[in-house]
Amino acid sequence: MDTSEIIKKVRKVEIKAKGLSNNIFAGQYHSAFKGRGMAFSEVREYQFGDDIRDIDWNVTARFNKPYVKVFEEERELTVMLLIDVSGSLDFGTAKQFKRDMVLEIAATLAFSAIQNNDKIGVIFFSDRIEKFIPPKKGKKHILFIIRELLDFKPESKRTDIRQAVEYLTNVIKKKCTAFIISDFIDNGDFSSPLVVANKKHDVVAIQVYDKRAEELPDVGLLRVYDAESGNECYVDTSSRSVREAHHNYWLENQNRLKSIFVRSNVDSVSVRTDQDFVKALMALFARRAK
Repeated sequence: MDTSEIIKKVRKVEIKAKGLSNNIFAGQYHSAFKGRGMAFSEVREYQFGDDIRDIDWNVTARFNKPYVKVFEEERELTVMLLIDVSGSLDFGTAKQFKRDMVLEIAATLAFSAIQNNDKIGVIFFSDRIEKFIPPKKGKKHILFIIRELLDFKPESKRTDIRQAVEYLTNVIKKKCTAFIISDFIDNGDFSSPLVVANKKHDVVAIQVYDKRAEELPDVGLLRVYDAESGNECYVDTSSRSVREAHHNYWLENQNRLKSIFVRSNVDSVSVRTDQDFVKALMALFARRAK
């Protein structure tokens, strides 16, 4: 992709993501993802019902009447996007590739973050850490992230979520909100590092998948290519037992993922590439805001 084409695509993504963020997500994002804690704001005279633990004894002694410290929510967050760049994302049978939806979700979350004056950083991962972009503020930084999303070429096509989650825990020292955006096609066990990461940070899992991962169409002999391993085979989709086995495998994997997220106390949402990710994310935000 040449530079002028990248600039056009960055601009296109920016317009769409910014619009979604401005019109839909800003308020819900704010309430769904709280700040690090409470920051001191001012002192005022004690009022009936105030917590005596908030009394500022130095000011009280100076004025001979009780004063209390007033705290406000410290809104600034650090947001980390853990973005799967493995080979399986280059797949799509309806509307768009999984990678395209990952890009749109990541860009929308990024613009929501800067609207709230939050820092945003990115970890690109496959079965290794492909690239780490440290968290910063500002539109220029967001546009750099989008450009990387559009033009990034990973060294590996395989997936290792465990390594990505462990890297997050090690590299980000202060509490952050971390979105793992992936198709979660990974047979490895990443539950233990996810538990550790979510105790230190606030981790959210966003699964992007294609409808053919869920159900095979009845179209006869179908050539299937595994983008991560390079293996190729033919599947007889006219066989009901083959289609049922495929669907059952999908259900088993979804149940396994759900179990991992529940055990790790991680909020999660699944979005299909031919569906509206806005509705899915708004439902997730609404659940968290309660």
